[in-house]
Amino acid sequence: MKLTTSKTYQICSNCIMDTTDPNITFDERGWCDYCRNYYENILPNWHTDERGEKELLKIAEKIKKEGKGKDFDCIIGVSGGLDSSYATYIAKEKMGLRPLIFHVDAGWNTQQAVGNIEKLVDGLGLDLYTEVINWEEMKDVQVAYFKSQIANMDDPQDIVFFSTLYKFARKHKIKYVLTGSNYSTECCREPEEWGAYPGIDKTLVKDIHHRFGKIPLKTFPIVDVFTYKIYYKYVLGMDVVKPLNLVPYIKKDAEKLLEERFGWQKFVHKHHESRFTRFYEDYWMPRKFGYEKRRAHFSSLILTNQMTRDEALERISKPEMDEQFLIQEFEYVANKLGLSVEELQTIFDGKNKTYRDYKNKRFLIGLGARAMKILGLEKRLFR
Repeated sequence: MKLTTSKTYQICSNCIMDTTDPNITFDERGWCDYCRNYYENILPNWHTDERGEKELLKIAEKIKKEGKGKDFDCIIGVSGGLDSSYATYIAKEKMGLRPLIFHVDAGWNTQQAVGNIEKLVDGLGLDLYTEVINWEEMKDVQVAYFKSQIANMDDPQDIVFFSTLYKFARKHKIKYVLTGSNYSTECCREPEEWGAYPGIDKTLVKDIHHRFGKIPLKTFPIVDVFTYKIYYKYVLGMDVVKPLNLVPYIKKDAEKLLEERFGWQKFVHKHHESRFTRFYEDYWMPRKFGYEKRRAHFSSLILTNQMTRDEALERISKPEMDEQFLIQEFEYVANKLGLSVEELQTIFDGKNKTYRDYKNKRFLIGLGARAMKILGLEKRLFR
């Protein structure tokens, strides 16, 4: 099959991924490599029928057996969004587990997200532990990332979410970490050019903060990707479980179930549980860099038959939030980060850069990602 890259604009004829990913390739049908990867690598190995249920129950029994005598047999990081909320429901109601619900407050929660977590925890009779990140340090790292002019603006939040969870699990000897990661809504992974860096690169974080930060980071948690991918997994025996890949998971059905059972409220779009991520994905990225993460989100739903391509094209033709709201959010983000609107606008108007302009170990992380792909541990397309 002949594959081509395009120097002129091209959009996939099957999903809506396009040449804003500079490394995308198309076959003679006009199908992109994300689609080919889904049909060739993900779909044949993704079982949500009796095979998936059998595997889910097998995993559940193993977790329960190893968790006997402990307060909790696993831990789940919950944001208030759909994926982690539904994973929590599956863990308790379908797997019969005793999870500790773990939430990291990085200062950007929407009230809707907080309400969803409370309703879920109360409705399922679970325990919630919330870790609050030092706001002055969080703010300093986020401002440093803005000044770095790279597209990876959500790295600081992702870093504290994952690092805090893994550190807590290690400290309290909780072996099993359950996540909402899934193929159903995330089979089309965002490329790194859109800010989707493949793991926590401590070298990159420290270099950006060294150049643009103003205060020392005394408590800001950073667990490097190789620490949790290698040391935590193969030395400490920590295991990451993705239950949503083993059950039927249809976005609209899951939203309806959570709403009816717990009063949980759905969001306008993916990642809107964080006020910062909502601003970053709906305003900053598309207008400063020309990247629409919704392309990957909608393409995932197209591939899993939850959205038509025409629906996706219609939806992406306009912002999720109205213009006046986005302007207000620009002001809110500036003020919360201790910047004037003019200062944030100056950053917005500045020259775009990439992580390659800073110290990093992307090459080593790339080798690790390729190894996981070869070993069948990761089936999504990483680049």
